[in-house]
Amino acid sequence: MAASDETGMINIKPIGIVKSEFKAPEQVPITGGGSLIEIFPEYRRGLLRIEENSHLWIQMWFHKARRDILTVVPGKVNPNLPEYGVFCLHAVSRPNPIALSLVRLEQVRDNLLFVSGLDAIDRTPVLDIKPYYEQEIVFSPVTPYIRPLKREMRQEIFMKQAMLHHQEKCAGLLLGVRMALVADDYLGQLNSRVLKVTVNGSPCLADVVQGLSNARFANPPRFRYNETGDLGQSVWEKDGSRLTITARRPVTADEFFNTDDQQIFSIEFKE
Repeated sequence: MAASDETGMINIKPIGIVKSEFKAPEQVPITGGGSLIEIFPEYRRGLLRIEENSHLWIQMWFHKARRDILTVVPGKVNPNLPEYGVFCLHAVSRPNPIALSLVRLEQVRDNLLFVSGLDAIDRTPVLDIKPYYEQEIVFSPVTPYIRPLKREMRQEIFMKQAMLHHQEKCAGLLLGVRMALVADDYLGQLNSRVLKVTVNGSPCLADVVQGLSNARFANPPRFRYNETGDLGQSVWEKDGSRLTITARRPVTADEFFNTDDQQIFSIEFKE
């Protein structure tokens, strides 16, 4: 694999290959899926102590992507969104289709890495692997709002984000994800510097809501928390509007995402 430029040749040799159930790009969920990465025998020594990491950056070459596209509408997410340059998105098609994916390392077996969250198809060449370091965290970044058209996709993204932040699929996580979905419906982008959030309830609920909203206690102060024994409540304030979401009753995980918001919450919205 090589690319030429004015200075000569840049040679890239894959270190491994992806093995996945996804055979075509359109089959890959936006949040990725479970995959196997096979590292070629000559590079196996480079995996020494890799099991000490929970998450990895995987660099790949999207070999089936187009390379003649510079702008795109993120139609897989929302066809109603405006056009963006490919360098401003995680677009598949780009001049050099180098992909970067953050995955959770589930298991290591010799030269095989079992990962979750990889957004690549079967037989995708792997170029490099780097560990995810704590100092790479940007807790409250400024980003455009690439809002999925379908609520189901937003739910899927929020679940992945919540799991990355909270690390446990507990009742507080499920409650926090559903509250965030309601807040997104009413107020839009949760990672907004003018959106303030107050959580009354369990530490798990507070942790998840803070992770999904990227709201800090200071600089600027956007987050407040009161630990209570109640089922849980979150209050969202933005541009003079106030949204209060209060849990009505506990629900099981099986029914949680198949139940209407009004059955789970008491929702009060004031503009």
